[in-house]
Amino acid sequence: MNEMVVNSVGRKIPKYIEGIGELKAFQGAFAYKPVGEKASLKISKVTPKDNKVVDNIRKSLELCEIKDGMTISFHHHFRNGDYLVNMVVDEIASMGIKDITIAASSLQSIHSPLIEHIKNGVITGIQTSGIRGKLGEAISKDKILKNPVIIRSHGGRPRAIEAGETKIDIAFIAAPAADKYGNVNGVEGPTACGSMGYAMVDAEYANKVVVVTDYMVEYPACPISIPQTLVDYVVLIDKIGDPKGIVSGATRITRDPLELFIAERASEAIIVSGLVKNGFSFQAGTGGASLAVAHFLREYMRKEDIKGSFAAGGTTGYLVEMLEEGLFKSLLDVQCFDLKAVESIRKNPNHIEMSASFYANPHNKGCVANQLDIMILSATEIDVDFNVNVITGSNGVIMGASGGHCDTAAGSKLAIVVAPLLRGRLPIVMDEVTTIVTPGETIDAVVTERGIAVNPRRKDLYDLFKEAKLNVVDIHELKHIAEGLTGKPEKLETTDEIVGLVEYRDGTIIDTIRRVK
Repeated sequence: MNEMVVNSVGRKIPKYIEGIGELKAFQGAFAYKPVGEKASLKISKVTPKDNKVVDNIRKSLELCEIKDGMTISFHHHFRNGDYLVNMVVDEIASMGIKDITIAASSLQSIHSPLIEHIKNGVITGIQTSGIRGKLGEAISKDKILKNPVIIRSHGGRPRAIEAGETKIDIAFIAAPAADKYGNVNGVEGPTACGSMGYAMVDAEYANKVVVVTDYMVEYPACPISIPQTLVDYVVLIDKIGDPKGIVSGATRITRDPLELFIAERASEAIIVSGLVKNGFSFQAGTGGASLAVAHFLREYMRKEDIKGSFAAGGTTGYLVEMLEEGLFKSLLDVQCFDLKAVESIRKNPNHIEMSASFYANPHNKGCVANQLDIMILSATEIDVDFNVNVITGSNGVIMGASGGHCDTAAGSKLAIVVAPLLRGRLPIVMDEVTTIVTPGETIDAVVTERGIAVNPRRKDLYDLFKEAKLNVVDIHELKHIAEGLTGKPEKLETTDEIVGLVEYRDGTIIDTIRRVK
């Protein structure tokens, strides 16, 4: 039996897993000190006579000398409109290649065809921030994947690539616009997606880089997000994705009266904190309620004539409007969440594209997350120790994404979770969350319709909220209220089989995901 160790949030973590190797148990948000050097690549050259443009994806795979056991990476700027992952993996399967690891910045419902490739042994490993739809369900319930899926945050992924823990053999980059030499941007062409932030680290550290585009521009592409010096081959196809798939319900401001009420209470708490002043910085995570906080913040900033420094993260049209009004000096953008943001990053020099490493990597010389004043977060579940789950449902099925949740919670001065006390007939506040993604030590407060719970570590915040006569309640009281309405939920039944490992942003394991019975 595999030897287990209990980490600092009380979860049992195996010391070793076959096919993955030795694991480091999470010991605290800032406890792990990195050692070693950045990953390096072999030197390669392109002569003046060489042509980078190849006929099709299969040819690019042949030129990259694909073989069994390789790691292939993808980015998710098209979200549920991505065509490239399925296209490439279908081609890999047709070549008889097996034992592939998919290292994607995130996977969506559209990627459910990967299930058959997993069952057939084409894919034996997945590293990703999130998995949605039938793919997540199949991995959680049927344990179809040979090796447990590794869940990494948006900062943890570039950290792992730069540290050499994830060694990418071939990176495939879906490029809305590219020239014949491999210069790429995301703002031109019929499938423009905006920022190319998640693909940048892949391009820099992969052994081979293949750009796949449906819009070839004259040399040189302008602007250039990923340069020719990192690209081996360019493939022109009919369609790389559907930009309409970028938008989802999680990236729109809620119209639900309850969630709007919660957002308004959260904005009051933020204002009372004293952080909303000239030069402050802000980010709202995905989730209708967290995005709605920006609406109330905008009204307050107008009223008090407050000008912020920057807003960050994945960018929505709402933040674009705040930039254009002069409420923020700039936007720092790793991913565009709607087509208005795509248009903004194309034309506005103060809307700045950034890589995922620049955004949230904890092991570089300073990421943007460290400069955040205020971070608004969503949650699937919260427990009485303020630990947050955003990856699995209460049924234990992988259905969400780690995203930048734990990165921004750790980096910001004020990390507030906004969530309704109940979803359906399920309490959101509980004794223990199903899966810990973000440790409670980095969460400052939880705002619900029944009150605001403040982490005991933040007595300063508690005193400010009480003095302002905000509805401050103990988090145990929130749990008691929720269970009074729904009854105490039954404990989830799982087997001992580990189907997923949740890495904290520093590479240590904060939790495991067990197969659902």
